[in-house]
Amino acid sequence: MKKFNQFLCVAVLTLFSTVMYAQSTIKGKVLDGDMNSPLPGANVIVKGTTNGVTTDFDGNFTLIAQSNSGEIVISYVGFATKVIKFNGDIDLGSITLDLDNSLEEVVIVGSGVIDLAEGRETPVAVSTIKGKDIQLKIAGNAEFGESFKNTPSVYVSNQAGGFGDSQIFLRGFDQVNTAYMLNGQPINGMEDGKMYWSNWSGMSDVANAVQVQRGLGSSKLAISSVGGTVNIISRTTDKRKGGFVRFTGGNDSYVKTTASYNTGVNDKGWAFSFLIDHWQAHRKYSIGTAGQGQNYLFSVGYKPNERNTFNFLITGAPQWHDQNFSQDLEFYQLYGEKANSNTGFLDGERFTERRNYYHKPVANLNWDFNINDKLDLSTVLYASWGRGGGTGNVGNGRVRVGGDGLNAREIDFDQIVENNIATATTIDGGQYGTFGDSYLRRSSVNAHNWYGLLSNLNIEASENLNINVGIDGRTYNGIHFRQLENTLGLDGYNDNFRTDRPSDYVITETFEANPWSALFDYADNDQRYDYNYEEVIQYVGGFGQVEYSNSNFSAFAQGSVSTQSYQREGFFTGRGNGLGKSEKVTKGGYNIKGGAAYKFNDNHSVFANAGFYSRQPYLDNIFADIRYDNRLAEPDVDNEEITGLEGGYRFKNDVLRLNIDVYSTEWGNRFLSINGPVQPGGDGQLGTSDDEFSTYRMTNVTQKHNGIEFDMEYRPLGARWSVKGYGSLGNWKYDGETPYTLQNDDTGDFITTDGNVNLTDVKIGNAPQTSFGLGFVADICEGLSFDLDYNIYTDLYEFVDPADVADEALNGGKYESIRLPAYTLADAGITYRFTLGSNPLTFRANVYNLFNEAYINQRDSFGYYLGIGRTFNASLRYNF
Repeated sequence: MKKFNQFLCVAVLTLFSTVMYAQSTIKGKVLDGDMNSPLPGANVIVKGTTNGVTTDFDGNFTLIAQSNSGEIVISYVGFATKVIKFNGDIDLGSITLDLDNSLEEVVIVGSGVIDLAEGRETPVAVSTIKGKDIQLKIAGNAEFGESFKNTPSVYVSNQAGGFGDSQIFLRGFDQVNTAYMLNGQPINGMEDGKMYWSNWSGMSDVANAVQVQRGLGSSKLAISSVGGTVNIISRTTDKRKGGFVRFTGGNDSYVKTTASYNTGVNDKGWAFSFLIDHWQAHRKYSIGTAGQGQNYLFSVGYKPNERNTFNFLITGAPQWHDQNFSQDLEFYQLYGEKANSNTGFLDGERFTERRNYYHKPVANLNWDFNINDKLDLSTVLYASWGRGGGTGNVGNGRVRVGGDGLNAREIDFDQIVENNIATATTIDGGQYGTFGDSYLRRSSVNAHNWYGLLSNLNIEASENLNINVGIDGRTYNGIHFRQLENTLGLDGYNDNFRTDRPSDYVITETFEANPWSALFDYADNDQRYDYNYEEVIQYVGGFGQVEYSNSNFSAFAQGSVSTQSYQREGFFTGRGNGLGKSEKVTKGGYNIKGGAAYKFNDNHSVFANAGFYSRQPYLDNIFADIRYDNRLAEPDVDNEEITGLEGGYRFKNDVLRLNIDVYSTEWGNRFLSINGPVQPGGDGQLGTSDDEFSTYRMTNVTQKHNGIEFDMEYRPLGARWSVKGYGSLGNWKYDGETPYTLQNDDTGDFITTDGNVNLTDVKIGNAPQTSFGLGFVADICEGLSFDLDYNIYTDLYEFVDPADVADEALNGGKYESIRLPAYTLADAGITYRFTLGSNPLTFRANVYNLFNEAYINQRDSFGYYLGIGRTFNASLRYNF
């Protein structure tokens, strides 16, 4: 018995000592993966315990774990958390953390006016694209919008046009009907809702992140978010001292140089950030699509005390690019997929009929005021000044190589110069062109001055209740006219069409299609021709949101009201009623949204949202003929009505994230204005000089968009690879009967006042209704990684012109949308990070359309857009 007791005592002591000494010592150094600099104060903790330490000033740590094996979790604000396995004592050496561009971390100022999904407990259908991924994959000759394309229900139509001519569709709705926001301020055109991505090409360099909120979204503003809301969060003033330079090259002589520097915060609370770059290429992909531009950003931040933060930012991306338009398939079969009918040669150098040029400086001043522990006020005052336009022809003297038929590929500008001189009209000793005989290059100028104020008060009413109230005010002045750009051998243009000008009136001054000179150098009224008008749009709105949340349940209610006025002022007589100020039209609008979510546990949750918008029409729909006339459209254009329903399921654990969403959107009482058939003039004959134009106006057009979508991400613990995937299945159709009128534009007389057309079950085109994608990222070895994205697009239909549907119905038939061929695309990239001395360098190479697949990207009412074949770029970035 005594021996047994001795044995038992020894066993217990042995077991106790084993437990006591089953420890592991883990050492390492945590570095900023972007700057390769130490991260002091990073948290290092044994997973599943409270046992942890923080890194010292040099980023070093030593952690004693009370077990032989397990995992440590390393985290730092603004960086992606890293999980590392250990087994016994180990020195992990240098551990790099990558920037984590979840939006709650990148927003330094203005968070109160930027409607982020993270800012609301009740979820929405949302995807976030990290700034790091944008700068690696898109900061070259790829379109900025392509950073969205691996997102459910997003389609980027990157056709073989020019730089910045892509279009983005969200749940089947075009970008006119998707709200785009830059740091909380709306940036869709106030006249027509359009987005021109060439004006925002610099965002690939300055975007911290992009959040795509599909459907109802989290925006509190009364904005045009039929398809959803896209929040672009730009860099503001970086708190860290340092900078970078990057050199990029790509196909077709594309080159780009970028430089950036941040001063860091000084002891008085000031900080400054700068970025500038230049790019150019002799073409994007198609012939005759040369481009050139710059991008600049200046930002200054000031924090005088703990309660106030200020930030001023100005950015712009002046650019010009030559354009390619859609064509019949026979044209491409004759001349190849890179052919372009807008281009040709002048004096031995490439010259084009169609060049876009624009410069749109955008400035904003943010003020965040922490009033007390329960109240925060966030305000932004913003402005933009757009100057530029697009070139085209004036006159009927266009000459093509080989004739005017399908066999003519390019424009013969040298022959045009000869013809211009031979057919010129002599006025006061000068040689001038006329519309009937000559050909000159003109610019259609579209300028604006836009100012706005957005302010939001956040009230933390209790631990579970949060309230937001705010105001949104905007004033917009649009300026539109035509001026001469190139006379092509002549002294000017004889503007003999204007009834209020003498028959020998001449335009003599030309203005370069240059985005920098366009800021200050443009035609005065006496040198403008064809049309010359301005409009003023003024908007005032108020919004509010109430949200309740506890550990498992959340619910919100949100609403806004607004009033918007429109007025046109013409400086030419136009078609008889174009001179002077029009009647001022004012329309009210509102929206209301609500939803709830339930969290079953840390892994599973569900939500449902519903909303209704009464949206004011765009200015271009208010007037019967916006370019030439002050007359209002008949019948009167009412508000559009949008009803949205959506629900979703969320799953998340340590290795898998899965989101599933269903939606139903009905867009009713929509107004469409479409070119009608040409009408015979006073001689009663078609095809003569006095032919007159007409316009279809359709009211109560209804679209229904239903669908299901998912996205997922799988990251195994400790693995050096991850997988992302998404899928979208949609059913998008027109619905119901639509009344329409047909009006003669020249006389104002109605040809038809009681037309009616049935649009039921006509498929909505321009974006694929079914799409899937898969993305793979792998760390091959220290510093070297590879990624591949693969996308499938199908159920893609042509652009449906309701006028064609009406014509078919009038002829007793039913319109059938043309289905375009399905296609797949693969993009690949490789990243290698290394150091030069103590500073990091990053080499990145991208290949787009890796397998060089030929495909049709879109079909509009004029022809087909082909997709872009294989392209590439590579860059080297040096951080200091």
